[in-house]
Amino acid sequence: MKKSVGFTISGICAGAVNGLFGAGGGMILVPLLTWLTPIDDGEVFPSSVTIILPICLVSLSFTLQRANIDAGTTLCYLAGSVIGGLLAGILAKKIPNLWLHRILGIFILWGGIRYLC
Repeated sequence: MKKSVGFTISGICAGAVNGLFGAGGGMILVPLLTWLTPIDDGEVFPSSVTIILPICLVSLSFTLQRANIDAGTTLCYLAGSVIGGLLAGILAKKIPNLWLHRILGIFILWGGIRYLC
């Protein structure tokens, strides 16, 4: 498979999941980048963050057009997300890639089971 095809398939799937569900594109992007592209395991997580940002901005623009969002609540979540993102960025460098993949897998399974039950 040409590497550009793997990137395109990964992007389409991540964008579709993010657009349909409002989130989750990054969860499927990491495994897809691992399987379909030549990106090194150590670069998969940082690459997925870089890729998911514009996808989230597109999803946000559509959500703002359709939904009534409380700005005060959103700012609270945003502040917590910034702190969590900074901590995760620091910790991610110290956690082996194998464990990052396993932790992501656990979150995907937990989320799936939670929504099925």
